[in-house]
Amino acid sequence: MTSETDKKALLGQLRIDRSAPPPSDRIGKRWWIIAAAVVLAAIVAVAAWLGFSAGAAPTVHTATAQPIAGGGGGASVLDATGYVTARRQATVSAQITGTVAAVLIEEGDHVKEGQVIGRLDDTAQRAARSQAQAQLHSAQALLLQAQAQLAQNQRDVKRNEDLVQRHLVSEQAVELARTQVETQTALVESQRKQIDLGEASVRSAQVQLDYCTVRAPFTGVVIAKAAQVGEIVSPLSAGGGFTRTGIGTIVDMDSLEVEVDVNEAYINRVEPGQRVESVLNAYPDWRIPSHVIAIIPTADRSKATVKVRIGLDVKDSRIVPDMGVRVSFLEAGKAGREEQRPRGVLVPAAALRKDGDRDVVFVLKGHRAQRRTVTLGGTSGDSRQLLAGVSPGEAVIVDAPADLGDDAAVREAKP
Repeated sequence: MTSETDKKALLGQLRIDRSAPPPSDRIGKRWWIIAAAVVLAAIVAVAAWLGFSAGAAPTVHTATAQPIAGGGGGASVLDATGYVTARRQATVSAQITGTVAAVLIEEGDHVKEGQVIGRLDDTAQRAARSQAQAQLHSAQALLLQAQAQLAQNQRDVKRNEDLVQRHLVSEQAVELARTQVETQTALVESQRKQIDLGEASVRSAQVQLDYCTVRAPFTGVVIAKAAQVGEIVSPLSAGGGFTRTGIGTIVDMDSLEVEVDVNEAYINRVEPGQRVESVLNAYPDWRIPSHVIAIIPTADRSKATVKVRIGLDVKDSRIVPDMGVRVSFLEAGKAGREEQRPRGVLVPAAALRKDGDRDVVFVLKGHRAQRRTVTLGGTSGDSRQLLAGVSPGEAVIVDAPADLGDDAAVREAKP
């Protein structure tokens, strides 16, 4: 019994397992696992090297090279502050008192001259026009009636004149017929005048109806919406805050200029046509070429100032009314100096450094610092004028690290 069991065990050990994978498949899977592990290790190594390289790049701060205003002028002879104003600005209202039926504008909308911006309830005006038209039609009908009667009277006169020659009627009958013709002629003329009056009434009613449509008086931009549907508007203020005086306020952006108050002690430094450099408080790096339009010939005794109007030579959507402005009145340049006047840019003085006997700056290009040899000009506050080496709009590195080299990798600091 024992020997039979041992034989079965030995036969079981010799049986081939058909479900197990062949040795070649096990070897192939092992190689795929090894290759994947090698690729993963390579990716980790490259990422670590890139991270180390990025971390090694120094962080730098930059400033934009600003162009120097040209045009043959010179240095500033006077500085002043003022505000942007509009020469053409209007709060548009209806010419009659009425209830607002529609407001067709919103703040910021651009409108054309003659464009409808609002409507008033015109029920009463339409009824008045219909009444005037009915009266005109009645007068026209009466004129036709008077003209027909006049024609009959004229035939009666002719008939009576024939009869009087035949001694069939008296002279008095002829005279009576002639009087009726004259009377009827006057009545026809009177009726024509009534038609003229009716036509004038229709035109007047149409004008009142047109007043219910509010139109833009000029092309501009809406800066305020003053009324809502259902409110009463009137060209005259009724007080108490229940009546609006306008539909909205429109500004002609092409009429924007700058008004400044100049101390009367320095007004002799300003003259019409003088070049001016304007800087908006909202955009301190933007120098707007300007000029003096006029000096208002009156002084403010309370402030001892004289108002000066300054025209902006550049029109831009960033310029809006009531912005604060700093202006610099420039000295007049001599004839023929414009071509000889050096051009250049202004950069912070902290962007400059010495390289032996040369002045250099580093300009950020992509993620690299390029060293530039520059030619220095004058000084303007904390800035230096560069006559050559840097173009307007390029980003220069401020307070560059002492060991920063040409074409070195850097990272720009986030604002």
